[in-house]
Amino acid sequence: MEISTERPSPGLAVIGLTGELDGSNFEQVVAAGRAARDGGASRVVLDLAGLTYMGSSGLVAIHSIALILHGHEPTSPEDGWQAIHDIGRDEDADPGSAVLVLAGPTPSVSRVLERSGMASLFPIHPDRASAVAAATSA
Repeated sequence: MEISTERPSPGLAVIGLTGELDGSNFEQVVAAGRAARDGGASRVVLDLAGLTYMGSSGLVAIHSIALILHGHEPTSPEDGWQAIHDIGRDEDADPGSAVLVLAGPTPSVSRVLERSGMASLFPIHPDRASAVAAATSA
């Protein structure tokens, strides 16, 4: 998997993912989210348009970035499925605050987001440009 990060404005980072997001590399995605926050980003657009596959570890990565942006530490990967069960339980990780916006999920990634219930937790835009516009105006 390839990860790219752009900074269209001081408080916004766009993290682009290309390839397969799974248990072998999800921690790299979390690290990119943490680096964006540490670099001053208060909002992140996660561009999923280049993903050909996303497993349950991708859900953990998305949730972990949201927690990090809200000033919390994510659930440890060693906790396995508990990390998935914790999604949506953090009252401070309100999707209305739009600190994490998802962009351009492919049909297969959309299915994972929908079936897990995660599609209702984060704003999802059809492409990077509209996600950046929404995150900039938040």
